[in-house]
Amino acid sequence: MVIGLIGSTLDRGRGADRWNLWRPTVDLCRHEDLLVSRLELLHGRHETALAEVLSADIKSVSPETTVKPHVVDFRDPWDFEMVYGALHEFADKYPFDPEREDYLIHVTTGTHVGQICLFLLTESRYLPGRLLQTAPPKRNQATKPGSYTIIDLDLSKYDRLAARFAQEQREDLSYLKAGIDTRNDVFNQLIARIEQVATATKAPLLLLGPTGAGKSKLARRIYELKKTRQRLTGPFVEVNCATVRGDAAMSTLFGHVRGSFTGALRDRPGLLRAADGGVLFLDEVGELGADEQAALLRAIEEKQFLPLGADREVTSHFQLIAGTNTDLHAAVRRGRFRDDLLARINLWTFALPGLRNRHEDIEPNLDHELATVSIAAGSRVSMSKEARARFLQFATSDEAVWSGNFRDFNAAVTRMSALAPGGRITLEGVEEEMERLRAGWQAADETAGPVGNDGLERLLTSQALAQIDLFDRVQLREVVRLCQASRSLSEAGRRLFAVSRTRKAAANDADRLRKYLARFGLDWNALH
Repeated sequence: MVIGLIGSTLDRGRGADRWNLWRPTVDLCRHEDLLVSRLELLHGRHETALAEVLSADIKSVSPETTVKPHVVDFRDPWDFEMVYGALHEFADKYPFDPEREDYLIHVTTGTHVGQICLFLLTESRYLPGRLLQTAPPKRNQATKPGSYTIIDLDLSKYDRLAARFAQEQREDLSYLKAGIDTRNDVFNQLIARIEQVATATKAPLLLLGPTGAGKSKLARRIYELKKTRQRLTGPFVEVNCATVRGDAAMSTLFGHVRGSFTGALRDRPGLLRAADGGVLFLDEVGELGADEQAALLRAIEEKQFLPLGADREVTSHFQLIAGTNTDLHAAVRRGRFRDDLLARINLWTFALPGLRNRHEDIEPNLDHELATVSIAAGSRVSMSKEARARFLQFATSDEAVWSGNFRDFNAAVTRMSALAPGGRITLEGVEEEMERLRAGWQAADETAGPVGNDGLERLLTSQALAQIDLFDRVQLREVVRLCQASRSLSEAGRRLFAVSRTRKAAANDADRLRKYLARFGLDWNALH
């Protein structure tokens, strides 16, 4: 069954001479190897007479073809909205039966607008068929009906195209991972979904993860991938929201006009406007103040905002990528983050795991860091077999906190490389670096110090605190401090019960810690 538009120019012809002309709608029914059982002929009201002539001519050359004319009143056949709407209405009401009938959509006749609309409706499966393209016969074959081509828009059926798309996807995934052959299944699945979403949408993306997990680098690679795929043309603008607090925040983000405040000697466009057409990466978005959050929400929803001191709004079409290492839902509960802003940026959320949760990826990242250091140094840096084995054993053990994640990891490899005699890292160099890392992590824990009463008062009411003995309160403060310095309930449990867990046949540190916190009405989420 064929659906096609009447060709107001190509299908015309008068008298016997019309049989000497190539008329696409008539000749598509003359092919011996293409039996058209039914032709749904779409035409305007002013083309009714031509439709009747075509119906009679088709009946004479192909008696087995039933022609069903349909009046589709475009009024203006070059108005895209009008034509698409009319054809969409036809497709919506037509009783398609794909199980019993094979549909071909003839795209040779009609205006270019009509042909484009038929293509779009077929590609989106509103018209459940394949495209049919016809062409006139060669000059020395005037008596023949010409040629035809059937095009299936299901690209998965074209092996070479499918292979090409698969290769492009592999290249995209490798690019997002900086070329590192990562082995962690959770991380690889996460990157695959990010690649799928990033190339298909301009909606906000939210990257979660601890400090040093790679949010900033991933955001830049998402931007570069989109730019390579010609999904955007503007720049990549990055700002750490923790550095733009106070009165300067509004000016930095949204700009200001000259004279809007003391010291405003010239206009400043602001970072949101600088990101027009590109990507704005707001790292530590949870650190934004209330006024900035309100203005950002409007800029995301309406693409407009008001610079400080201005009386006219400006426009900026940017894609937002937000990053944070804090629990924004908990921040909403505490009144520190707007729930409507979170709902707007939480459309696509991706949680990057910390290095401690990606033990499989430590070895390939070690190779990547060594290669990077070698390029920077201009000479090859390697590790002895014993040194490599010892470092990987330490790096994947519970002893390795990796509180700074890849920042700690990169710094460790950089230091070992700088101190490597002859560019070869030895076992002694690894042992020295291990001690340096241990000391650094211990110092960070001590610097954090115990949680004071004020810290507990943010978690518990004064009435609840009054019901806790001083002995239990001191212990609870230290447990809370360690929980807040840990990346997961299991990690905190392992550190808290490091001795007693060795005497248990099946240690369940997370459950023990969960029950302890529950005694005081606390849970893991409340501490972060």
